[in-house]
Amino acid sequence: MERRRFIKKSFVAGSTTLLSAPLISTHHEPLPQLSDDAPFHLNYAIHDGMFKNSAGPDFIDQIKFAYTKGFRAIEDNGMMSRPADQQKKIGDALTSLGMKMGVFVLEFDKWPLSTSLTSGDKTWKEKFLQYCKDAVEVAKRCNASLITVVPGNYERSLSEAYQTAHVLDALRQGAAIFEPHNLVMVLEPLSDTPDLFLRHSDQAYAMCKAVNSPSCKILFDIYHMQRNEGNLISNIDKAWEEIGYFQIGDNPGRNEPTTGEINYKNVFKHIYNKGYKGILGMEHGIALPGKEGEAALIKAYRESDNFTTAAK
Repeated sequence: MERRRFIKKSFVAGSTTLLSAPLISTHHEPLPQLSDDAPFHLNYAIHDGMFKNSAGPDFIDQIKFAYTKGFRAIEDNGMMSRPADQQKKIGDALTSLGMKMGVFVLEFDKWPLSTSLTSGDKTWKEKFLQYCKDAVEVAKRCNASLITVVPGNYERSLSEAYQTAHVLDALRQGAAIFEPHNLVMVLEPLSDTPDLFLRHSDQAYAMCKAVNSPSCKILFDIYHMQRNEGNLISNIDKAWEEIGYFQIGDNPGRNEPTTGEINYKNVFKHIYNKGYKGILGMEHGIALPGKEGEAALIKAYRESDNFTTAAK
């Protein structure tokens, strides 16, 4: 599903700390069985509309419902488009429940993928940097620390080296805006179209290394990376020290785990065993309609989160 259409249909859309990978024992023991309302072993983040049939159309009501089902985080790609008072209400609701805010997208509706930082155009770079400054204020209101950044489309009139240099120049300046506020922009490789400049995890890894800032990390979207490169666990390991956030979606269909070909139980187990303490955004649809579909989604996450872990 094309990203812009997906977000328009599904949504309106602290800092992630990665721990060093522990030594993995060959001895395995089962995680304790969790009740239906206990927090999950990993921190999965719902989005607006995910539980609209069970909790109604109001996002805060959906957040409260999700809490009763064990979810402890949200993400909201369209947060920057919400009124400031609504941003604060969502942030206050998360604080009262002890939940975390995942990513929001850097001015998604005003940052079309048809335009790009790759061109080196001064107007677009200035617009990007202003969006970064605006995002700082949004993050304060909704208690966020992570902002999704997509460089845009490939500029066919320039070599890839020049495009990369232009993107890195903008990202370094964006990181300088975010660093004093302990905010992290996460670069997301996408699979929606070959015209996109950033499409692979190794490319995002190299760019994060070149920016060389704690405020520039990778958003490893498992759905997109399955489509673009596969070999998920190996590529997660290679990019691990630069990954700041994960997103979820099975393939084909871009719905909840267990509805496609990805073995999410093994992927989640691997991420858990590596000591990941951050958020995994549920950026996907629901396979079945109505309350029954939402109940099936919760069941799918319970099944996928119920894995055997290495003893520590």
